[in-house]
Amino acid sequence: MSDHRVHEIVAGFMPLLDSAILVAAKEKGFAEAEGIDLRLVRESSWASIRDRMAVGHFQVAHQLAPMPIAANLGLTPLAIKTIAPIALGLGGNTIIVSNALWAQMADSGASADLDPSAAGRALQRVVAQGTPTLRFGVVHPFSGHNYELRYWLAASGIDPDRDVEIVILPPPLMADALAAGTLDGYCVGEPWGTAATVAGTGRVATVKAAIWRSSPEKVLGVAAAWAEREPDALAALLRALSRAAQWCGEEANHRELAEILAGQSYIARPTDWLLHGLSGALDVGGGDIRRVQEFFEPFAKAATFPWKSHALWFYSQMVRWGQVAHTPENAAIARETYRPDIYRSALNGLGVALPSANAKVEGALLTSTPVGSAGASLTLGPDGFFDSALFDPDQLDAYIKAQRR
Repeated sequence: MSDHRVHEIVAGFMPLLDSAILVAAKEKGFAEAEGIDLRLVRESSWASIRDRMAVGHFQVAHQLAPMPIAANLGLTPLAIKTIAPIALGLGGNTIIVSNALWAQMADSGASADLDPSAAGRALQRVVAQGTPTLRFGVVHPFSGHNYELRYWLAASGIDPDRDVEIVILPPPLMADALAAGTLDGYCVGEPWGTAATVAGTGRVATVKAAIWRSSPEKVLGVAAAWAEREPDALAALLRALSRAAQWCGEEANHRELAEILAGQSYIARPTDWLLHGLSGALDVGGGDIRRVQEFFEPFAKAATFPWKSHALWFYSQMVRWGQVAHTPENAAIARETYRPDIYRSALNGLGVALPSANAKVEGALLTSTPVGSAGASLTLGPDGFFDSALFDPDQLDAYIKAQRR
């Protein structure tokens, strides 16, 4: 600890598997060891997280990775300047479809192995048959869910704005909406995909980890004004979260972590639901268990590093889907929202592998990129997009221009 003062920090979170790092930081004593009195407040929607951050109820929050960018671009109500000095893991989402839609997709060539290309082609054939417009749910307009669903649809020949309808719904309501027939499918973080498959009302069509391997999902959103006032508190929190992420990433701890997350204060759903996502052994429907490599990664492969290339890819999707105009100023705002400098400063000396770069080519099929400090080493990749595309943050203008609507 850098000082002896107890830092009181209130953090909002959503009942999702990827709240694990925050929950473990509190429940396993990592926050306390850094002199932090960490209070976690469960919320029911991302809009509530956004609004309570804006009015000062939370200093930090479990946030969708594009949310701080949207706030800084002035795209959200009551927006306050927000930074993302640490990520909260990679992957963790599923795309669920109703049993009826899956039957149509299976007849059109979808496979049970969760291949996004086969599933996308099959869905395109279903859409082309002129059936009633399909309705898909995502959790927020500025979410990885929205962008990965749209990316998958567009790359599969489906126009997300014309061929289907996309609506917003909080994660815990997704499975119920599918069961009620008000949604034909949805993209959501665990365990709310498992909620549909164990109920027998839905099927996993594909997963985030297959659409974009090692892709970003949640970050710690931090009120910038608070971060400037309390740099020691923020650094202490980042150290606690890094240690918590490492603990969460160890397979031997998954049962205990699932039991903690299943508690009434957190996700309040069966332990086995959480174990599916933690282990990557997903119940994809009908009791069919499929193992997904690196389905949710809380620590390895620089899973907590706030890459500026991640921020810029999300920005490129905001531009692509008409949420913001592309200007040099807006691109700079997006780039500066993610703060690897703060991450490095807080974690330097802990023996944690620290990438030497702030950005990388996303989608590059790297086999190994060893970097780090203090004897630590780090291997990145592969992290390919399913359509073999690359995103070079140094070629942002060309990437945006080349994207198909």
